[in-house]
Amino acid sequence: MNRVVITGIGIISPLGNDVNTFWQRLTEGESGITLIDTFDVSDSKTKIAGIIRDFDAEGLLGRKEARRMDRFCQFALAAAEQALADSQLTMDKIDRERFGVYVGSGIGGINTFIDNVNVLNKRGAGRVSPSLVPMMISNAAAAQISIKYGAFGPSLSPVTACSIGNTSIGEAFNAIQNDEADVMIAGGTEAAITNLSLASFGNATALSVRNEEPSRASRPFDTDRDGFVMSEGAGILVLESLEHALRREAPIYGEVIGYGAGSDAYHMVASHPEGRGAYSAMRKALMRAGINAEEVDVVSAHATSTKVGDISETLAIKRLFGDHARRLPVTANKSMLGHMLGAAGAVEAIALIKGLQEGLVPPTINIENPDPECDLDYVPEGKRHVFLNVGISNSFGFGGHNSAIVLKRYE
Repeated sequence: MNRVVITGIGIISPLGNDVNTFWQRLTEGESGITLIDTFDVSDSKTKIAGIIRDFDAEGLLGRKEARRMDRFCQFALAAAEQALADSQLTMDKIDRERFGVYVGSGIGGINTFIDNVNVLNKRGAGRVSPSLVPMMISNAAAAQISIKYGAFGPSLSPVTACSIGNTSIGEAFNAIQNDEADVMIAGGTEAAITNLSLASFGNATALSVRNEEPSRASRPFDTDRDGFVMSEGAGILVLESLEHALRREAPIYGEVIGYGAGSDAYHMVASHPEGRGAYSAMRKALMRAGINAEEVDVVSAHATSTKVGDISETLAIKRLFGDHARRLPVTANKSMLGHMLGAAGAVEAIALIKGLQEGLVPPTINIENPDPECDLDYVPEGKRHVFLNVGISNSFGFGGHNSAIVLKRYE
């Protein structure tokens, strides 16, 4: 079976629209959460989010193309362009039939949908855009990337809620390992910060209402956490077989060595209280990687800053790693990024592979009053320099979808 390596990465995030800016700000413990100033939130309980700033879709994609895409799709194309440039792939020297795209979105083109519902109600059916459906559907990002780069290989748009990023990377890993592809673009994207989304999540009491302190609102594992903070953006990775990457002398960030998935089979929006699906996904990922729990050096936690979710993930980590759990640094990127929903897993995978490469664990910020039920080493004191070889990254989603990937420093 083929070994699978990461040769390119690209990011659009609340901490920056390129990998270097994102990584520097993340490791310094900066928050990307701000007051929402892009639309009127006077009627919303929550008035904060992780908003993408300084994003020029028309400048990046051209006016005509940008107008044909919803914001979530624009983010994906921009991040994919970064990742492919980073990978140094020469398109006319690869087999396009073995070049695929696995990129998903949890909510898809909700901005386009809302805009056209408003048009329908105000101006009638004749004024609804004929481009509504191709702009709105969740597979648009994968499709547009495939079209732009002539990727004739396997194409997939996983919809596993907030575990999409890991699902996409894991299934792309499968495709390459099983010799169904040489190169895969994989990741997730989301642009769902709207009044409708804020209202729904807010009425479900899922969102933080710490509006007076945006940078302190996302606080995984802290007693005073009161919900997650919505964010937007995209994370895209280029995966290749090791043989293919070595043949073209590609830059290699690290290796994907394991992937596992498991279901809570419990509730549509609540995590299993014992973290059953999370434990199953992590256990399967380690089995697939062929390593013992003691060989893992760092955990990138899903950690959304919800009461039940943070506790259940802590329990799952303790169950899987046993005594080793006490020695493991567990980092929560969402304390700085907020929850990027379908984009979260891929962005956090990029952070993990950068950390393995540099021997650096980003901090978990805003742990001021640690929850006694969340009693692991969450790196609250600031970034930590330590030798890292293997890391596991968790992503969990509504409906009980749980996925975990195991990444390794490339030797």
